[in-house]
Amino acid sequence: MKPIGYWLNRADQALTLHMNGMLAEFGLTRLAWQVLNVVQDGSHVPEARDVTDAEVVSVLAANGDAPALAAAIDAVLAGGWAARPAPGRLALTAEGAGRLARVAERVGAFRELSMSGISLDEYRTAVSVLERMTANLEPARDTDDVTP
Repeated sequence: MKPIGYWLNRADQALTLHMNGMLAEFGLTRLAWQVLNVVQDGSHVPEARDVTDAEVVSVLAANGDAPALAAAIDAVLAGGWAARPAPGRLALTAEGAGRLARVAERVGAFRELSMSGISLDEYRTAVSVLERMTANLEPARDTDDVTP
């Protein structure tokens, strides 16, 4: 049996390749779609209709490095999905919101495909195990990064 790291990498690659292929017709990548979801979810302030670039980078830090996230932000701006209501802030355009609703239908089909043969309980168990493994390792990583 191959170790968990092998399967984590393979799963992430498979998810990214399949999503990138599926999203290409919309001019998106998986990372750009994730940026749009953060923007759509909005700020944690209920009155806010936009988010800062820093919020996007913070939420998606595990999904891409700063240059990749900056490129994804640039792509959603260039594609008309989002606009800048103020410097350093992002908001969905009306057109972007409508297009994102159509993308959501395709993403739903993708999720069904990726979950084929996997029960909801199995999925929850897998996520729970990965969350615990991450929690076990992240504190060690943080202390290892401290330089005297």
